[in-house]
Amino acid sequence: MRYSLFALARGALRGHRDWQPVWRDAAPRKTYDIVIVGGGGHGLATAYYLAKEHGIRNIAVVEKGWIGSGNAGRNTTIIRSNYLLPGNEPFYEWSMKLWEGLEQDLNFNVMVSQRGVLNLYHSDAQRDAFARRGNAMRLSGADADMLDIDAVRRMLPFLDFDNARFPIKGGLLQRRGGTARHDAVVWGYARGASDRGVDIVQNCEVTGFLRDRERIVGVETTRGPIGAGTVGLAVAGSSSRVAALAGLKLPIESHVLQAFVSEAIEPSVPGVVTFGAGHFYISQSDKGGLVFGGDIDGYNSYAQRGNLPTVEDVCEGGMALMPAIGRLRMLRSWAGLVDMSMDGSPIMDHTPIEGLLLNAGWCYGGFKATPASGWCFAHLLARDQSHPLAAAYRLDRFATGHLIDEKGQGAQPNLH
Repeated sequence: MRYSLFALARGALRGHRDWQPVWRDAAPRKTYDIVIVGGGGHGLATAYYLAKEHGIRNIAVVEKGWIGSGNAGRNTTIIRSNYLLPGNEPFYEWSMKLWEGLEQDLNFNVMVSQRGVLNLYHSDAQRDAFARRGNAMRLSGADADMLDIDAVRRMLPFLDFDNARFPIKGGLLQRRGGTARHDAVVWGYARGASDRGVDIVQNCEVTGFLRDRERIVGVETTRGPIGAGTVGLAVAGSSSRVAALAGLKLPIESHVLQAFVSEAIEPSVPGVVTFGAGHFYISQSDKGGLVFGGDIDGYNSYAQRGNLPTVEDVCEGGMALMPAIGRLRMLRSWAGLVDMSMDGSPIMDHTPIEGLLLNAGWCYGGFKATPASGWCFAHLLARDQSHPLAAAYRLDRFATGHLIDEKGQGAQPNLH
């Protein structure tokens, strides 16, 4: 069924009784050409582009819970391509371009809202760093505008511009950035992949790997063994645990990243705003709640919940940026499990084990990378070579010294 205005009108006339399930909840078959472990945005996008761009349809996406139950549904929904380094910026700009055409491509409303992403700066040195980043963005085809204090004041008059410790002096604006609905992205990719013959197998946890000598030839699951020509891992915060089942140790640590939403208020924050003097970012949802987040909790954990000191730290950042936030009640919080690489950039490569490929280490950038991650991982799985946009995301860069140190920090900034 193709969604359209006419389909909606026809459904209304029929009392909305004839709508079909968005995707097939498949039972696992004995063998597939490719098995993708992880039913989040990255895994489903990979399956979709494998089928659409490479014509490979004998694919299974296996998920231990329900699709989107991990990080895909536990983030602050921000999309942007305002990166600096050549290993990152072209990749994220391609992701941004895919976001811009995603709804038409999937025939599904993923609620892309290009309201702009504004990074505030608070010193002359930070201004110069943002100017450099903006120039790098433009060289890669992205948009970037430097705003002075007056332009920022017109856009966001409620900010604390004259804070004694963190005076706002301007910002770097990417107007094409914004937000998208995280659940809808998962559903859209699931629908597109399922329509092209991909099996989406839920409640199917991987418990081990099948081997033929040194090669991976499938996965052991709670629903039985599943054979595969190739296995791709896209399990985010569980990357280290699943890779360990194959005897592989990754340069990744799993951390909790919290997010928060306030009670609903009148429209006030027009886009996404980041605080340059601390790790705090904020936007406003369609329902009116302020959605915000900050740093990882700072210790290794596999729990999808956070600690109170981080709540306090994030709220302090919000108060320093916009004191009016102190009058709001926080409605709820949640946490994702992020796989932090040691240089803060992702890994998309073959592993030392034949037949096992890896897509992991997305740190804070996983959701915004979803379309390009699926596109490039599909290329790697189908053609057995890295896509040029993801060529820098090699697993061996930590041994060779070719790090992509975008922020100068990995999982533990004190060690860098």
